[in-house]
Amino acid sequence: MQIGMIGLGRMGQNMCRRLIRNNHEVFVYDLDKITIESLRQIGAKPTNSIDHLIQSLKKPSTIWIMVPSGKETEKVVNKLINLLDKGDYIIDGGNSYYKDSIRRNNHAEKNKINFLDCGTSGGIWGLKNGYCLTIGGSIKAYNQNLPIFKSLSPKISDGNLYVGKSGSGHYVKMIHNGIEYGMMQAIAEGFELLSTKKDFNLDLYSISKNWEQGSVIKSWLLELITSELENESSISELSSYVEDSGEGRWTLNEAVELGIPIPVISSSLFARFRSRQKEPLSGKILSAMRRGFGGHKVEKL
Repeated sequence: MQIGMIGLGRMGQNMCRRLIRNNHEVFVYDLDKITIESLRQIGAKPTNSIDHLIQSLKKPSTIWIMVPSGKETEKVVNKLINLLDKGDYIIDGGNSYYKDSIRRNNHAEKNKINFLDCGTSGGIWGLKNGYCLTIGGSIKAYNQNLPIFKSLSPKISDGNLYVGKSGSGHYVKMIHNGIEYGMMQAIAEGFELLSTKKDFNLDLYSISKNWEQGSVIKSWLLELITSELENESSISELSSYVEDSGEGRWTLNEAVELGIPIPVISSSLFARFRSRQKEPLSGKILSAMRRGFGGHKVEKL
């Protein structure tokens, strides 16, 4: 099957490689000429603009977007809607906010263009292991592009799921990422406790490796930590500053809107916020109050 790919970052380029391995004809566009050339060498068809990409594809054409969520995705989707023909397909495989995806679908529908929102999980390991996909939009549009979804999935018969109407694919991915935040925070806190108990001189690598062998918390995240702990310097050289890419915030906002308590996910997001503060004012205020009402000893800079 033919497909056009816009956005060749870490995930986008690996998705192209996986599609090419599965005998799809992949046309690519990105500003990074080095990546374009590396993909050309394995069979991708380079294009020099979005217009050129569209002109290169047979009709009806399918274009997959893997660009940063927000303004970049909005810009690309709007351009595609203006350039594509009736019956063509746009698949947004990035981490877009689901309400934006619903709005973009409505815009595309008015122009008789099919729009699918696809939650894509698998990160840099997707090339080897495949990607977990949750797709929202028209079931007809999903079925039309099923060969693409099957090739990207871990197994031909499993790993890609049509979840429902427009926006649902990105909604499910948003919740997935919220759960991911909570799981990561729990693992991180557990290992900090293990490390702090100096009486036992615990070997974190050996414990993590042991937990991979049939324990209740066995997981891919744990496997990643085991790999990192094998080389002690790979973690010790890191800052404790932790970024977030937005999905945790969206998940928290959704919980507030629906009136659903999510204390684990929300606290894991707040822990990331706290990691970025070197000397949080709240801690100083707490110390000042304790000194004020009880004359308690305080630490000074």
